[in-house]
Amino acid sequence: MKKAAISLVTCLVLLFSFSLNAQAAEDSIDDQAALFSSEQIDQLKELIAPFEAKAKARMFIVTSTDNELDSTRFADYYMLDRIGKDQNGVTFFIDMNQRKSVISTSGNMIDYLTDKRNEQIQDDIGASLSNGNYFDAARMFVSDTSNFFDQGVPSGHYRVDTETGKITRYKVLTATEMIIAFVAAVILSGIFFIVSVSKYQLKFGSYSYPFREKSKLSLTSKNDRLINSFVTTRRIPRNNSNGGSSGGGSSTHSSGGGTFGGSSRGF
Repeated sequence: MKKAAISLVTCLVLLFSFSLNAQAAEDSIDDQAALFSSEQIDQLKELIAPFEAKAKARMFIVTSTDNELDSTRFADYYMLDRIGKDQNGVTFFIDMNQRKSVISTSGNMIDYLTDKRNEQIQDDIGASLSNGNYFDAARMFVSDTSNFFDQGVPSGHYRVDTETGKITRYKVLTATEMIIAFVAAVILSGIFFIVSVSKYQLKFGSYSYPFREKSKLSLTSKNDRLINSFVTTRRIPRNNSNGGSSGGGSSTHSSGGGTFGGSSRGF
């Protein structure tokens, strides 16, 4: 009876989780340009649901025939309106009016989809877009994004703010590095403990440090005054080549108070 109850609870939890994932993916396709059939939309939702579940990020595929704004800004503001500022998400925007494909990233997806990876996705979907195979392009976008997420944030990753030139570096610890750090910490702690006991010949429970006799307090007054400070920045130009920037860098910009990454290309 007890095993049956546990199994029932487990099934309910799995069902509830699947329901939430499916519900999230239900509003992931906004096909204003009517580029996909209903069957294709359903297939895209089925591909998006598992990605959103593992990445803890939203994914949107948007199409339009009448956008007059800058294509990148449109994609940024669309995602900003859907999930809020600096939340985890990625938007693939097919702008049929300006014939551009845009990838907009926010939150943790900025770090997973670096400049180089974004350009790789644009390379993979370019031919399909030019030939009018929009479903194939969208499907490839989802597949590439999911694969890059599985690969993790590249080693030595950094962000470059294209508007200020500020570079923010991120240290990503590998499993090997974490194990080495843990083992080293245990060894050093053991050595410190042994040296301390050996040096003072401590007997636990019987030693009391004479802090009153050996302590001394001397107070002095000191005032520090900040005269001036300087901040030096340099502008890092965006790399517009098809190969993207070298290494694991992500170029970022601001839209509506939020920080976004991504890329755009004509088709």
